[in-house]
Order: sequence, then structure tokens, then C-alpha cells
Amino acid sequence: MVLSVLGILLSNRREQAPQVQEVLTKYGDLILCRSGVHDPAKARGLVTLTIEADETELNALAAELRDVSGVNVGMALLPEH
Repeated sequence: MVLSVLGILLSNRREQAPQVQEVLTKYGDLILCRSGVHDPAKARGLVTLTIEADETELNALAAELRDVSGVNVGMALLPEH
């Protein structure tokens, strides 16, 4: 299992949020923490997740999020000691 942080940037929050939520629900058992903020002056939104999963599951989650048009995903894997 790998501990990681995912940043999900939605360029058009109102349009993309339902699709992103569907993906997050599918992988909900992997999510330890979730927070989200939006920029009222723009249409964008940012969701951050703390995930504990094997690399296959983590990569599948990131790939499904990236499949949503206009969504960018950044990932940081945290080494275990």
C-alpha cells in the first residue's frame, strides 16, 4: 500500500463536478481525507485527496479522473519508513 496525495483541478467546476464525484465514489474506500475549494471569481475548483492504495488502484483512479475533459491531476507518492 502506498500513501499519496492527489490534487484534482477542475477548469469548469459546475460542469465537471458530477463526473468527478462519480469517480471518487467508485474509489471511496481508498480515500482517507478529502477537501475542496472553489474560486468564486472563476469557474475552477480544486479537490485534494489523501489516498492509501496499491499503485495499480492509485493509477486507475488518476486515469479515470484524467479522462474527465478539462480535469488535471497531480500526484505525490509518500515513501513509507
